[in-house]
Amino acid sequence: MKQELIRVNAGDNVAVAARDLEKGSHMALGECEITVLQDIPVGHKLALQDMEAGGKIIKYGSVIGNATCSIKKGEWVHSHNMATNLDGLLSYEYHPVKWEASKRIANRQSTFSGYRRADGRVGVRNELWIIPTVSCVNTTIRKIEAEAKQRWKGRAEGIFAFPHNAGCSQLGDDFAVTQRILSSIIRHPNAGGVLLVSLGCENNDLQHFLPVLGEYDKDRIKTLVTQDVEDEVEEGVRLIGEILKAMEKDEREECPVSELTIAFKCGGSDAFSGISANPLCGKISDTVCGFSGTAVLSEVPEMFGAETFLMDRSDKRETFDKVVELINGFKEYYMGYDQPIYENPSPGNLRGGISTLEEKSLGCIQKGGHAVITDTLAYGQRAEKKGLNLMIGPGNDSVSITNLLASGAQILLFTTGRGNPLATAIPTIKIASNTRLAERKHSWIDFNAGVILEGTDFEDAADQLWEKVIRVASGQELTKNEQNGYREIMIFKDGVML
Repeated sequence: MKQELIRVNAGDNVAVAARDLEKGSHMALGECEITVLQDIPVGHKLALQDMEAGGKIIKYGSVIGNATCSIKKGEWVHSHNMATNLDGLLSYEYHPVKWEASKRIANRQSTFSGYRRADGRVGVRNELWIIPTVSCVNTTIRKIEAEAKQRWKGRAEGIFAFPHNAGCSQLGDDFAVTQRILSSIIRHPNAGGVLLVSLGCENNDLQHFLPVLGEYDKDRIKTLVTQDVEDEVEEGVRLIGEILKAMEKDEREECPVSELTIAFKCGGSDAFSGISANPLCGKISDTVCGFSGTAVLSEVPEMFGAETFLMDRSDKRETFDKVVELINGFKEYYMGYDQPIYENPSPGNLRGGISTLEEKSLGCIQKGGHAVITDTLAYGQRAEKKGLNLMIGPGNDSVSITNLLASGAQILLFTTGRGNPLATAIPTIKIASNTRLAERKHSWIDFNAGVILEGTDFEDAADQLWEKVIRVASGQELTKNEQNGYREIMIFKDGVML
């Protein structure tokens, strides 16, 4: 039976409403008898004890803020009567913790069917991607995509164009980030071939970009400068035909899960995200890492307030120092623009019951499970070390999914409590935190983690989700984003624009 109140941790002094609660209703949570003193929306917090002004509010077994006034047992606890405790840069001490993979992992499938590439990496799709060096040719690549799909129908698992927002009028580090991200996307193992399309006069023209890309297979990666040809669409379609010839010999083969890199993201979160969907993703992260594979977690601002739980899982002191640099470096990014570090949660998060950044972060990091952290990644840097990698980047959904794509992840698990159709070039498994969302937006959602709130065992749900991951990786199942054409990239920008 579905609970009316959810206490995440035995030490919590607040509980989450599993349904809309009416003023005056009575309920029990264990031995605690509660009278609801005011209407409380579903997903929002209720006080389990009286609190004085300045008192600690505890959820997930950790402090998520302080009371800004006295709060009575049974009252609604939210942004109107609580505030963050976070402030500025911090110093950290390394207290390493050990992790052992669950024995349950051994019973999960340890292989999938993928495409082995010449560099040894494995793709879960064999698609042809059309990548622009600059946003000026975004419409051009869309036209090439449409024509190529007609002319070369059935010749690949898909032909897809990926417009973006960068490639010209950029300088310094900002320009370098754009080049690294595009280079990593072009070399992604899910792309059996790539058509690289340039305008011809941009900062990121082929003369300046190809040295960053380095040596490449000219049968599988071909270039087009649109200013140099009379009919750029016809020439693009012709080049795609040549690339497809090189891809015809590609076949799936059995591969170990250690070849998988799985990325994790949340967007449009609610209070249940950190209770159902995100911890469920944590089980998947632990599974892939337990099989000596790779997991990638980003959204650095949504680690603030929970970062010590990540830092202490570092495999060595050097990695711990890199995580500290990742956290404080992103705080300095905000400070450099004279902006508040803790300007979060978003309006949608607040409506969903999340009140402070500590609360949001403690829920968000659940996606990383408990696996050992082995590395941190810069923009456009490929994940090379097995285990859990933390990647720099904001919480912005479009930028974040692009960063995770560039890390080399072949599959993205994306949790949501309020709904979000956004996805990127790789199969994106959308996971709802609650059944209502899964039923209402079934065209967006691939998996319902809301069943956990209704009594399904976490490990049983993880078994089911892992089976879906394997089917998706093996090409036996398409995700909703693949079925509906949600495929986007957006490159992070921080520098001046000419």
